[in-house]
Amino acid sequence: MATDANNPSPEDAPSHDPWQLGQSHRKVDAMERMRGITRYTDDLKLPGMLHAKILRSPHAHARIKSIDTSKALALEGVFAIVTGQDFKIPYGIIPWTPDENALAVDKVLHVGDGVAAVAARDEDTAIAAMRLIEVEYEVLKAFFDPEESLANTDRSLSINPYGRKGNLSKRVLLEFGEVEQKISGADLVVEGDYFFEGTTHGAIEPHCALAHVEGDMSKSGILTVWSATQVSHYLHRELSKVLEIPAHRIRVIQPPLGGAFGGKSEPFDLEFCAAKLAMLTGRPVKLLYTREEVFYSHRGRHPMKMHYRTGFTREGKITGVDARTILDGGAYSSFGLVTTYYSGQLLCAPYEFASYRFESLRAYTNKPACGPKRGHGSVQPRFAMEIQLDKAAVALGIDPIELRRRNNLGSESTTVNKFRVGSNGFSECLDKVEAASGWRERKPKLPYGRGLGVAGSTYISGTNYPIYPNEMPQAAVQICLDRSGRARVFSGANDIGQGSNTMLAVIVSEELGLPLEDIRVLSADTDLCPVDLGAYSSRITLMVGNACMQAAQKLRRKVCAAVAKRWEIPRRRVALIARKALDLENPDRSVPLREAFCWAEADNGLLGEVGSYNTPKDRHGDYRGGTIGASPAYSFTAHLAEVEVDPETGIVDVKTIWVAHDCGKALSKRIVEGQIEGSTYMGFGEALMEQHVVDPQHNGVHASPSFLDYRMPTFLDTPKLEAMIVEAPDANGPYGAKEAGEGPLHSSIPAIANAIYDAVGVRIDTLPFSPAKVLAAIDARREQEAAGLVPEHKSGQTHGRRSA
Repeated sequence: MATDANNPSPEDAPSHDPWQLGQSHRKVDAMERMRGITRYTDDLKLPGMLHAKILRSPHAHARIKSIDTSKALALEGVFAIVTGQDFKIPYGIIPWTPDENALAVDKVLHVGDGVAAVAARDEDTAIAAMRLIEVEYEVLKAFFDPEESLANTDRSLSINPYGRKGNLSKRVLLEFGEVEQKISGADLVVEGDYFFEGTTHGAIEPHCALAHVEGDMSKSGILTVWSATQVSHYLHRELSKVLEIPAHRIRVIQPPLGGAFGGKSEPFDLEFCAAKLAMLTGRPVKLLYTREEVFYSHRGRHPMKMHYRTGFTREGKITGVDARTILDGGAYSSFGLVTTYYSGQLLCAPYEFASYRFESLRAYTNKPACGPKRGHGSVQPRFAMEIQLDKAAVALGIDPIELRRRNNLGSESTTVNKFRVGSNGFSECLDKVEAASGWRERKPKLPYGRGLGVAGSTYISGTNYPIYPNEMPQAAVQICLDRSGRARVFSGANDIGQGSNTMLAVIVSEELGLPLEDIRVLSADTDLCPVDLGAYSSRITLMVGNACMQAAQKLRRKVCAAVAKRWEIPRRRVALIARKALDLENPDRSVPLREAFCWAEADNGLLGEVGSYNTPKDRHGDYRGGTIGASPAYSFTAHLAEVEVDPETGIVDVKTIWVAHDCGKALSKRIVEGQIEGSTYMGFGEALMEQHVVDPQHNGVHASPSFLDYRMPTFLDTPKLEAMIVEAPDANGPYGAKEAGEGPLHSSIPAIANAIYDAVGVRIDTLPFSPAKVLAAIDARREQEAAGLVPEHKSGQTHGRRSA
């Protein structure tokens, strides 16, 4: 019977207890990074290498009337200059919305938009030449508010020249069930307005690209681009399109990455510019962003204005949800089509809705483009929904954890928008944070200024369909065993620091009995590795892991068969573990794996196998947009935060965040715990500090384009994080595994918001939770209490009121 990664045969299961799965592993590249010998993209140097810089617009919205590069070209040490006229073919990560050029062609759409690029002997010369380029602009009205932008009817002021509906980037309206009827008949209706401020990724390594040409590009030359990207395959495709070079003559290599978090998940201007300049000069060209350029390139979290109505029965069951969201998309589409869907589609678990409607509108504005940041598109609506649930719990007199339990969707279920959910460990997640925090015992006794808040969430383990439609596998892996007893793994997956190379090594180790140090993983080289779609939407563990498991199991069968043949025993009695093949019924009989590999090679020839994975196509409903948000498996998370709020200053001190995450099966315990803690840390930072904003009073200049000005939490600011792994294995995951890299972020933010309410009785429905905002809310509450409009919060306790 044929088998695949989703339907393994009984022979595919190891005949012994797991010896690597669930253990704590050091990342396979950890020591190189710790010793400082890892070579990131900017560490690469080639003979004769030139350096490039990009001239960027000082205006938020302007037509380009003329560009004069003659003075810059005359400068000694300048080799070439390109402008938008060299890049007239538009591109975009989503094939339906190619609305961006490598450099501006006719007009600039935000401060920092690229206008021209210079290649010179060094960066100083390139910068000097850049300042000699003369650009004449016709300044246009700029739109910084999405609602004002959407209201514009003057087509001459439409922001993106490729936009087909004025300043409307995307609109989605979907309704499931009788929403108005269900909400109007509810015992309680909670209505609220929420705002989630935009934030950026904050990866340590800036974007960098290095391009090199071998041979004559007009004939059969090869263009190689090294890039700090997390989507090698999509970059490869767009380079071919924009530069009009056949894909087989382009090679993209992703060196080790210094963080990404979604910020490097699409092509950027620097890759096209470096490549074109290398083609023009015949010399290698490197282009490194400054930190300021990273902020202006952005692609971070969308600011969202959200209005929610939610109906409840008196028992706390959700009868209907009605959501309207306006997304501030910035100047380009990026992933915006998907983001607009995600802002509504991914809200429908972990809770069961009787009815649901959402309308989401994404607007073009004259700001740096927004895109995917960890938890793409669904962090913002989760913030609103979890506060809605908390408000309902208070109004109904139901414990907030109990209210969530009553609405739990459960396993092997279908959401209101027709997504199929397999395993679901949400209930256990709630149990764990409740017990670890002492919720039941401590919450009623906490004094004024101290509070506990809870929230829950879900996230996808990869998207069910690729970004561009095709029926080919979404992931593939090649494994080769050699006579030395070593395994080589070839994968197109992008390791961006999350540990995907280690995950692959762990799977190979589990199946073939090799320690991690005997396994070499080569990844993200389009010449040497099979196609993988990249590191986004938490897809790698499930998709690439399944492909790797499939290839490794094929090899294990061959090796075990070769050993069984020589020992004259059934194959099922042979186990591969700890560099040995051994007889399970006679453990004294064993042979080193290197010898077992030689036997298998003698029987089969070269020991190489491939595995591939494609998603099941029964995970969604049959309606327009029904595939967007569908996933083979969903993770689940519960956060519980404890805060102390100073009523005199409004300062929120987050003491502890307990987080339980259902990852299906933790393939590598330490890495999963690290992902849970990292996600929660990032959510904590967005809750209290972060905001990626431009200043409308100063023509759209970024308010804080550096790590000195953009506030992010340090180790000293970070609360105690207690990560707890919940394992509800999913049939679609390798060994049951699901995602752990993005899901543990979502509910950390509303958990903190709900804890603030528990502490001082004020709702903070806009981000971030700044001291001034919290203090203003406390003062407003005091005035209401004094007027008898609301009861005293935690009555009978000291409130720390200031004297009049």
